[in-house]
Amino acid sequence: MAIRPTEPMLHLDRVSFRYGPDSSPVLADTSWRIEEGSFAVVTGPSGCGKSTTLRSLNGIVPHFTGGSFGGNVTVAGENTRTYPTRAFSRLAGFVFQEPDSLAISGRVDDEIAFGMEQLGVDAGTMRQRMEEMLDLLGLASLRHRQVATLSGGERQRVAIAAALVMQPRVLILDEPTSQLDPIGVDDVMAVLERLNHDFGVTIATAEHRLERVLPLADSLRVMEAHGSVIEGVPLEVLNRADARLAPPVTRAGMALGWSPLPLSVKQGRSAWRNDHRALVEPAVDPPRPEEPVRLAFDRVDLRYGQEPVLENISFDVRGTEILALVGRNGSGKTTLLRAAMGLHSVSRGVIEVSGTSLARYDAEKLARRVGFLPQRARMLLYRDSVIDEVVAALELRSASPELGVELLRESGLADLANRHPLDLSSGEQERLALAITMAGDPEILLLDEPTRGLDAIRKEELVDTLQSRAERGAAIVVATHDVELAASLATRVMILGDKGIVTEDSPRLVLAGSLAYGTQVNRVFGNGYLTLGDVVVEMRMVT
Repeated sequence: MAIRPTEPMLHLDRVSFRYGPDSSPVLADTSWRIEEGSFAVVTGPSGCGKSTTLRSLNGIVPHFTGGSFGGNVTVAGENTRTYPTRAFSRLAGFVFQEPDSLAISGRVDDEIAFGMEQLGVDAGTMRQRMEEMLDLLGLASLRHRQVATLSGGERQRVAIAAALVMQPRVLILDEPTSQLDPIGVDDVMAVLERLNHDFGVTIATAEHRLERVLPLADSLRVMEAHGSVIEGVPLEVLNRADARLAPPVTRAGMALGWSPLPLSVKQGRSAWRNDHRALVEPAVDPPRPEEPVRLAFDRVDLRYGQEPVLENISFDVRGTEILALVGRNGSGKTTLLRAAMGLHSVSRGVIEVSGTSLARYDAEKLARRVGFLPQRARMLLYRDSVIDEVVAALELRSASPELGVELLRESGLADLANRHPLDLSSGEQERLALAITMAGDPEILLLDEPTRGLDAIRKEELVDTLQSRAERGAAIVVATHDVELAASLATRVMILGDKGIVTEDSPRLVLAGSLAYGTQVNRVFGNGYLTLGDVVVEMRMVT
């Protein structure tokens, strides 16, 4: 069917939706036009309806979710209510928030080829598309691996490849970079830019870390918790929305009065060259605290089967310290955290918790001392209500169940206390899992990608919460791909790679000047400046 020139590629026309007869509306009279060949970004707090909006764009809502649906959605002129759902993969590819959501095949190459096989793509075309996609997304070395053995970030790249290999006219992505390392993000963004600019693919993506996508975006849509929407050209929207949503380089421009505001590092560097001010030297990093060692690895080897993951690892974390683990996907961050929680066996060496070998702890005793947030938050959720989850965690650590209400209030979940945990959005589940992990003030916190699904405002609140826990004596280890989080939160940063520790020191010494792990602020201002606070607190005029 030919598309009339005035018809948008994607069109939500007064769409309303609720998942069940007794549930609140997720979407209410929602309209959104996305023109052919454009790159549209949607953001907003968890639970505001971003994922539901995206899933309505290719018929997943309501055909596969059920629920009560009103209004109309058209893709390339075809109505999602009447167009065959099987054929939609030719029109609109979809990448889910959770890379495991659509995993079907055992092996990576089979997973990527599955959709083409279902549509009867000929063998020669399949082979060509497969090779191109493996190279574009850096997956060639993983082609024969079992999907179940991949890291979260590697699985996410496979999910993106499986959608792109269908060569859809529209690509819809729900936080596609949330589990990718910085280099992986750059690779994916380069592919999306090429698809959009060179091949005219229309792209709609949800994203919390706007610094990754706004330089490519034609439009930005901010969905707010109370249902209102701000939409338009990115800079125009950022000037009207909560400033905390803006990328660090844009917030620096706001604080320093630059006009026009920068959306990219290149624009920020240009604005800084034209500024007539200078920065004082950043503060000297404080020495390591003289607190007791809470967690220690002594010459530890970790393996998957016969395959070494980390070898001869030695480090310790003291009370009041926050250690950020960074490194490429598959470098062993998650394995290290799981080993510290007794969930992955040690091939050699010793792990100690508060001076006692981990081998001498039973599971219940360890859970009283250590809070562990896995990469998939829903692994912690097994009760019938949100409040029951928190109360159970408090009781495990011999804390008063009455603290549950306060914990939910701090996590912004008080209004959801009686909801079933699996009915929450991905970001809400992440916040609930964080509350469970921190319930009862364990002396060690092990957090695997704690900002997945969190909007910028919740991320700032998390930084404050974790720093407060550390000040009270907790030792915290955070595995993250979010370098902005590492710079603002951590007292030390450790980079993992090549089966070991590449480097370990203060954030300023590890991240400043790094091509892979530098922050936006550092790339604009240089030297040891990492965060917005570094550059706006002590400005002085050049004399």
